[in-house]
Amino acid sequence: MSRLVLLVNPNKVHPPIAPYALDVLTTALEDDGFEVEVLDLTFRREDWKACLHEYFAERSPMLVGVTVRNTDTVYAFEQRPFVGEHREIITEIRRLTDAPVVGGGIGFSTMPFALVEYFGIDYGVKGPGEKILCELAAAIAEGRDTAGIPGLIRNTDRGAVRVPPAVLTVRHGQTQLAEATGQFEPRVWQVDRLSVYRRRSGLPHRVDNLEYYRRGGLGSILTKNGCAYRCSHCVEPDAKGTRYGQRELASVVDEMESLAAQGILDQHTTDSEFNLSIAHAKNLLREIVRRRHADPANPLNDLRLWVYCQPSPFDEEFADLLAEAGCRGVNVGSDHIRPEVLSGWKVTEKGGTYYTFADTERLVRLCHERGILTMVEALFGMPGETPETVRACVDAFMALDATVTGFSLGLRLFPYTPMGIDIAEQCAGVRTVPGLQSNTADGPIVLKPLRMCSSPAEYERQFMFDEHGNFRLVCYFSPDLLPDPARAADPAERWHGAVTDLWALIDPADHHRVMLPTVEGMSEHDNNYADNPFLTSLGGLGYTGAFWSHWRGREEIMRKARETAAQSSHLPTPA
Repeated sequence: MSRLVLLVNPNKVHPPIAPYALDVLTTALEDDGFEVEVLDLTFRREDWKACLHEYFAERSPMLVGVTVRNTDTVYAFEQRPFVGEHREIITEIRRLTDAPVVGGGIGFSTMPFALVEYFGIDYGVKGPGEKILCELAAAIAEGRDTAGIPGLIRNTDRGAVRVPPAVLTVRHGQTQLAEATGQFEPRVWQVDRLSVYRRRSGLPHRVDNLEYYRRGGLGSILTKNGCAYRCSHCVEPDAKGTRYGQRELASVVDEMESLAAQGILDQHTTDSEFNLSIAHAKNLLREIVRRRHADPANPLNDLRLWVYCQPSPFDEEFADLLAEAGCRGVNVGSDHIRPEVLSGWKVTEKGGTYYTFADTERLVRLCHERGILTMVEALFGMPGETPETVRACVDAFMALDATVTGFSLGLRLFPYTPMGIDIAEQCAGVRTVPGLQSNTADGPIVLKPLRMCSSPAEYERQFMFDEHGNFRLVCYFSPDLLPDPARAADPAERWHGAVTDLWALIDPADHHRVMLPTVEGMSEHDNNYADNPFLTSLGGLGYTGAFWSHWRGREEIMRKARETAAQSSHLPTPA
């Protein structure tokens, strides 16, 4: 039997982001003796059907894996789903091959049971997939039953059902029984922590990392999987796991060196947050510094590192190590300043807050002293948000004078975030909660908690679809941001006035250093990623690094982009 596994990237969003997960999976499968090929539709988004037909006319894989990075834009004002496009692609794949199809990825993992059924696929994986996918491929190659593969979600005549691991090690030798849905599990056992993930460029049927870098300006690097915190709006502790699966330091730095040798010099961490598990992060930076000092010809000497961080822990030693390792920028998710808003929102696993605004001030100061750029982000609209708390946060964040300050408004709710779980309990299947909103809702949004649903898939579906199967992405905005909070239960209500009020708080002289939410027709600049004209212009003009690092120069960059487009349109057509 064939031992060929095909991995498909259906993501059509530009600027393109390399499907890092497919490099991880390719490494694991190759190490287990499988032949692996990648079909990347990001660069074939206009003729993806032809791409699929060309491939399956020549090749017959025994298993097809599809990665779903995002279910939608996760942008409360746009509410643009991607899973409809993904299903169209998967349907075409199923028409062209009898091979079983397995889904995975971080977006997939936010609602895996619903997506297994919606896509009509055979299998799914919640969380890191390298171990489970290798077991699945081996079972198919050997003709064995897949019903005993721990962690695998199977599409059965009873719907999507997960094979739970028997017991899970939590910490200090303690164990917990696995739940049917896999909620808030430590997924360290699913992670390959030792391998150097193979990152390639320019090879057929592989992820082309250099092409992604040329068009998107960044390479990706993972130092650990999972998150031990429990912030109420975040999908990652559930989707990735509640304990850190720390990778071998030498393996990570070997991978970074390989990327740099290929010319991918701007590398961004993809950890939930780089500085959580600070000792591991510091040791990684020390290894980068050691290699830079040991060999002047090492490509890591040209590394430009970009990292996601929380405001704490972040001390002088960490800042020094970042600077020595070639860090160019820190993106910090500070989110707010008001303790009464942050309480119960940005929290540890036990529910305690773990930073204050003074930590954000310290981080920005330490970075600026070392020439490291900073982007500080705020998220408005959580429960308890009022015009007064918004103003206080804006004033404090603008006083930081970060390189860029980003303000977002509204929150996309997902099934297994603490906030999503809590609001479903409040609704209890009989009432709406003020602040629940969807641009396509035709009635009040009433959610049911998991305990009242017939299956995990039913519970998950209601966060993406209405009772008729139409897209209805559930979002939340604080009702106290409306002139009349009593209207917060009206599905036709829009929080556009809150956007206008937010813009009014910013001096126009500071617009160059601020990212603000927008509604259609309000501004040509917004901070949404998908198909953003400014971001696509950056790639076209050869800019590299985190996109926010170029935000202050966006007027000039857009002017250059227009001039380049105009010149291209006047070029003679080749004979």
